[in-house]
Amino acid sequence: MAPVPPDTPETPDLTAYATAAAPLLGLALDPAWIEPVRRNLAVLFAAADLVAGFPLPDEAEAAPVFEA
Repeated sequence: MAPVPPDTPETPDLTAYATAAAPLLGLALDPAWIEPVRRNLAVLFAAADLVAGFPLPDEAEAAPVFEA
C-alpha cells in the first residue's frame, strides 16, 4: 500500500468531512470504513495540491470544448 501523506495544519479534518459528506451523498458509511475513506481522501487531497501548485505561464489557454 502506498504511504499516505501526513496531515498538516493546512489539511482539513478529512474524517469529519467524510462523516458529514456521506449522508449528503446518500451513502451509509460503515464506521469500519471511515479510516480507509480518510486515507483515500488524504491521497486525493495531496494529488490535488500538486496539480494546483503547478505553475502555468500567462499565455496558457484552456482547451477548447467540442460538442457533437
